[in-house]
Amino acid sequence: MRSLAITSPVPPTSAAAARRQPRSSASGREVVSQCLKCEINKDRPLGGYLRIGQSQGSLLRHGSKNFIAQAAAAISVEQDEVSTYLPKGDMWSVHKFGGTCMGTPQRIQNVADIVLGDSSERKLIIVSAMSKVTDMMYSLVHKAQSRDDSYTMALDQIFEKHMASAKELLDGEDLARFLSQLHSDISNLRAMLRAIYIAGHATESFSEFVVGHGELWSAQILSYAIQKSGTACSWMDTREVLVVKPSGYNLVDPDYLESKKRLQKWFSRQPAEIIVATGFIASTAENIPTTLKRDGSDFSAAIIGSLVRARQVTIWTDVDGVFSADPRKVSEAVILSTLSYQEAWEMSYFGANVLHPRTIIPVMKDNIPIVIRNMFNLSAPGTVICKQPANEDGDLDACVKSFATIDNLALVNVEGTGMAGVPGTSSTIFSAVKDVGANVIMISQASSEHSICFAVPEKEVAAVSAALHVRFREALAAGRLSKVEIIHGCSILAAVGLRMASTPGVSAILFDALAKANINVRAIAQGCSEYNITVVLKQEDCVRALRAAHSRFFLSKTTLAVGIIGPGLIGATLIKQLGEQVAVLKENMNIDVRVVGITGSSTMLLSDSGVDLSRWKEDLQTESKPADLAIFVRHLSENHVFPNKVLVDCTADTNVASHYYDWLKKGIHVITPNKKANSGPLDRYLKLRTLQRASYTHYFYEATVGAGLPIISTLRGLLETGDNILRIEGIFSGTLSYIFNNFEGTRSFSDVVAEAKEAGYTEPDPRDDLSGTDVARKVIILARECGLRLELSDIPVKSLVPEPLTSCSSADEFMQKLPSFDQDWARQRHEAEAAGEVLRYVGVVDVLNKKGRVELQRYKKDHPFAQLSGSDNIIAFTTSRYKEQPLMVRGPGAGAEVTAGGVFCDILRLASYLGAPS
Repeated sequence: MRSLAITSPVPPTSAAAARRQPRSSASGREVVSQCLKCEINKDRPLGGYLRIGQSQGSLLRHGSKNFIAQAAAAISVEQDEVSTYLPKGDMWSVHKFGGTCMGTPQRIQNVADIVLGDSSERKLIIVSAMSKVTDMMYSLVHKAQSRDDSYTMALDQIFEKHMASAKELLDGEDLARFLSQLHSDISNLRAMLRAIYIAGHATESFSEFVVGHGELWSAQILSYAIQKSGTACSWMDTREVLVVKPSGYNLVDPDYLESKKRLQKWFSRQPAEIIVATGFIASTAENIPTTLKRDGSDFSAAIIGSLVRARQVTIWTDVDGVFSADPRKVSEAVILSTLSYQEAWEMSYFGANVLHPRTIIPVMKDNIPIVIRNMFNLSAPGTVICKQPANEDGDLDACVKSFATIDNLALVNVEGTGMAGVPGTSSTIFSAVKDVGANVIMISQASSEHSICFAVPEKEVAAVSAALHVRFREALAAGRLSKVEIIHGCSILAAVGLRMASTPGVSAILFDALAKANINVRAIAQGCSEYNITVVLKQEDCVRALRAAHSRFFLSKTTLAVGIIGPGLIGATLIKQLGEQVAVLKENMNIDVRVVGITGSSTMLLSDSGVDLSRWKEDLQTESKPADLAIFVRHLSENHVFPNKVLVDCTADTNVASHYYDWLKKGIHVITPNKKANSGPLDRYLKLRTLQRASYTHYFYEATVGAGLPIISTLRGLLETGDNILRIEGIFSGTLSYIFNNFEGTRSFSDVVAEAKEAGYTEPDPRDDLSGTDVARKVIILARECGLRLELSDIPVKSLVPEPLTSCSSADEFMQKLPSFDQDWARQRHEAEAAGEVLRYVGVVDVLNKKGRVELQRYKKDHPFAQLSGSDNIIAFTTSRYKEQPLMVRGPGAGAEVTAGGVFCDILRLASYLGAPS
């Protein structure tokens, strides 16, 4: 608890009168008015003198500092005897309202209501100019010194804006008093701008005196609006109180000691429980009007909050609080409930729209919290910026509070063996950078001292490059430096969090997220404070990187944007399964799956945030576009809502499969039941697998063999754990499994095929199944997984299509003629039954002999292959570990439900690879 100063009693009558009567915008306003009511001595040329009001009796040249100094001297605080002491401590709450909050009369009234609703004993309200007014005031000065006559019309617009606002809010004596002051100020400004127009030049002091009027007017209007409710209120021209001194280019530092003295003197003359103060403006020690520069109103609030040691400083704005990332780039950004001073500081530096970094300094030393609130959503609690806040979760992800980015940067790399161990190299580099006035955003140096790289704004890099080449001309010529390299088109991504310090694993998670999103990091920097990790990357990758990192730390462990190619039987079933499970996945497994596109052969449906899976068929009819695979893929790859993209190919199309390599190279994951890529030309397959192994882009194809059965994953598990595959043998076709499981007794072969076709087990043309090509593709896929370099043509296939029927022109003709071969099939079945065996159509991978084949085999009735039912598949793995008794995988091997289920499993497997719970 901070100690509070004892307030001296204030005579009620005089105190009330002081609060009721707003002071003019400066002490001795009449003097200022006289100083500014100047007229041109028409006898003088353009470079002549200004004649100031007769009471001043002085002549000043245009642009003379004496003029503004003499005018501003009136702002000096009178040396009244202090009779009322300024109380300090938790009794004060400070509120700052920006231009948006003060933008219209209704909003100003809303501000007044918020102030009156605050139950604090004493309140200090800091206000900006009305929305756009500061820019308009700067424009006035610019037009005047450019000798653009339109400055007079612009000044009239400013006058009308404030007059109309006052008339809507105020009435009676208050309105008359404000309008009188407004008329006087506008008259003074008109004279000053006329002087600037004639001189063609405005000093910084002139400019800052002009632009500060917006705050003077908004403070007066608000104070009158509060008084209208019957509550006493005074307003403060902070040029009487805040004293600052220049501290660098476009920067000022507060003089706290002098400001405290002046605030005490101001309060002694005008003690009040509600004070409306101007933001942005201040004075120098010589009483010259100045400003706190851009974002100065926040700075004003923090300084004044520090001077009175307020309970808290509330910054009212038009957002609900501080976001975890720029919501314009990351739609899933969340509002942070708390931030430490250091975190807010780091975020501000890296471009986050939080607070100007200097705003935090005054309150930080007194541990005064800053609260960011939304004036337009009072129900939102906002974000509290304070000392190190409590960690509610205590988990690793909570260590990173936010992400911010800076675009339009270039990376400068100075490299050479002659740099190592040579003192002064860094000094020389950055001295050259300083000489051209460039701003270094980030620095990274390898411990070998072989190279130093740093980021500068793109607009400054040409000057930096030229300066370095001049400075190191001899070193470059002698080979001590090998190059001064410029890498254009860069951005910075910064992860910020106080608890990143000394917490293992944060960097690993960040870089893992970037790697899995296929983001290349060009440079890294992390200070020993560990409050932030900064990475430099390609600007074109920046948004994707931001979303990948944010998704990993803030949203679900994995977010996936899914594009589905082929909404046929398998594709439609997959969409149905996804629609039933997406909510469950998000809630229970933290996986957010969004189908952002569906394309068939003729039409496609696209969405940035996710297709409504409950009505996708209707939307595909009414909201679709002509199908274009290139546009479809581009829509997915350029989607910046989700960092992880996956294309699911549910077709059997060779052309679609031919694009897998290009998609993977773009960073798009691929999942498919389409066998054409892995069973196609060997060189294309090897190229695809090499890319897959060399990148963090994943290619899953479990459903290419065995539909939903874990055939590929079982085989990989055996290989990866060091087992030796000797032989793989199995019934790989659910269609042919059904046919031979039911080809028994007196049933004819053609009847069983017709039944299978009617049940939907076969392709539209049963010859596609009976030819054995599908089984051969599965055999070649498994053979290649085992490391055999075989082409599809290397696999001998026993076709079940009678040779005379291969030339049938249609499936119907084939089915009509098939019964003529039933006798041959009946004979083969009879021979097998006589030997106590059954017929089964199998594929075999003979790894030892590096061969594969597809054939019709006979098995004893007690063999596992003879005991199948329906459309079951069965695969036996004979390995070094499973030599005496092969490892068997058995289950349904055909049907849309199980195939789509296999694809769905691959989507979940991808999610686990990307960080979701496995």
